[in-house]
Amino acid sequence: MTHHLDAIDPLAGFPSRFIQSDQVLAYLDGNSLGRPLTATLDRLAGFVAHDWGSRLIRSWDEQWMQLPLTLGDRIGHVALGAAAGQSVVADSTTVLLYKLIRAAVDARPGRTEIVIDTDNFPTDRFILEGIAAERGLTLRWIETDPALGATPELVADAVGADTALVVLSHVAYKSGYIADVERITSITHEAGALILWDLCHSAGVVPTELDAWNVDIAVGCSYKYLNGGPGAPAFAYVASRLQPELRQPIQGWMGAADVFAMADGFRPADGMRRFLSGTPPVLGMVPLHDMVDQIEEAGLEAIRAKSLALTAFVIEFSDAHLAEFGVTVGSPRDADHRGSHVTLQHPAFREVTQLLWLRDVIPDFRFPDGLRIGLSPLSTTFAEVELGLNLVRDILTELAG
Repeated sequence: MTHHLDAIDPLAGFPSRFIQSDQVLAYLDGNSLGRPLTATLDRLAGFVAHDWGSRLIRSWDEQWMQLPLTLGDRIGHVALGAAAGQSVVADSTTVLLYKLIRAAVDARPGRTEIVIDTDNFPTDRFILEGIAAERGLTLRWIETDPALGATPELVADAVGADTALVVLSHVAYKSGYIADVERITSITHEAGALILWDLCHSAGVVPTELDAWNVDIAVGCSYKYLNGGPGAPAFAYVASRLQPELRQPIQGWMGAADVFAMADGFRPADGMRRFLSGTPPVLGMVPLHDMVDQIEEAGLEAIRAKSLALTAFVIEFSDAHLAEFGVTVGSPRDADHRGSHVTLQHPAFREVTQLLWLRDVIPDFRFPDGLRIGLSPLSTTFAEVELGLNLVRDILTELAG
């Protein structure tokens, strides 16, 4: 069956462009760390030999000073639905979240609450706890169904005249639930608040229209579906209408109006440069070019179509072959609300995950009982998904034996 699905896959030519390993039988964790592209080997070598090795410090003037902005614009165009001048690559997701959350709440003086859901990613929650303590603010928690996420109705009940900022994830990191960004953003604006969307599990795999949806701020990582590699820098989006009023708190020299003035006081640059702080992680940006090229070539609509086919296959397999062991599906069955990973649930899945890794099948585990099957459409085949799920069934059979 899967051989037929791979044979008719319009994106069948893409998996061979990624580095393969005889130490991996099935890679089902592309939503945590994407595979590297073979093209990146030559790009990295060229960077070391030419951009760094030959041009040396001249590369700052020739390209590196503008790279956070030019690469940000390219990601914005290809993956985010963002016009130029609104995206930048810099720092880690954690640091960008801190800078932009601080900037957002300071831009809404007199408002005392930040809204976030209880099932959001720990980093988002932890940062908000710290900022709330720093600024004397209150966190208003949205209690969500763990299998779903923040709905427009829940957000409408939570926001009000005291809301400064809402922080939510486009795709929930556990269940894969896709939030209704456009409706929730509109509800937030009606309350007079700003909204920040975490795009870590959607950028590059779920069609996103930040401009059309009137989003204020967004942050996302680049090592999942953008395949930037471990520790690759994150990206940020700030709508052009908001840029002049947001002042980020980590005032480094790269965000200054005149970087080399060595001025006595800080004056922020115009546009997205004001959200930079220290020296950009140039080397960490190098692999991103290759994956953005692949996404643009394939097209997000085609990527989304294969993502839905892969996740549907996982759900169908689970229903047919794993449910008898007590496995349940912890992700939305409705395709319109499902991202590019499926979380299967069973009390033994922590042990099962460890055994899978020992046998070179690589999903990941999410507390308390979730086996998360991450499906990166450009690098994942139906055959490897089937191989991995068959081993899940085999291990559950052994454990039950």
